[in-house]
Amino acid sequence: MPIPKVVARLNRVGLNRVVVRIAPFLPGFGVIVHVGRRSGRTYRTPVNVFRHGQRYVVALTYGPDVDWLKNAQATGGCELETRRRRLKLGPPHVYRDTGRNDVPALTAHMLVLLKVADFAAFDVVAD
Repeated sequence: MPIPKVVARLNRVGLNRVVVRIAPFLPGFGVIVHVGRRSGRTYRTPVNVFRHGQRYVVALTYGPDVDWLKNAQATGGCELETRRRRLKLGPPHVYRDTGRNDVPALTAHMLVLLKVADFAAFDVVAD
């Protein structure tokens, strides 16, 4: 069971407003820029993201049933701001990995404690 949805709602109205400004500069963090599938509005969502080979892997700390992921699936991709770069990403590949093999060891241990085992992997379409 990932982090409860009530925490996600609280973060959306509070903490995310701060984190979204610093996440693109911090290792292990980034901001997913996505377009609402109903509103057409552009949103910015901070995430835990890691480079794994030629892909970027996002830990789905609130589970796979989150709006930003649904938006990326509906539009065939999104953008990622990370490490002072903005990348265009293709459609997400959502998967479960109880071994947490695609993230750094320290992060994997933290994800075990949070009971997070769902991930989304993205290929870079353009840099």
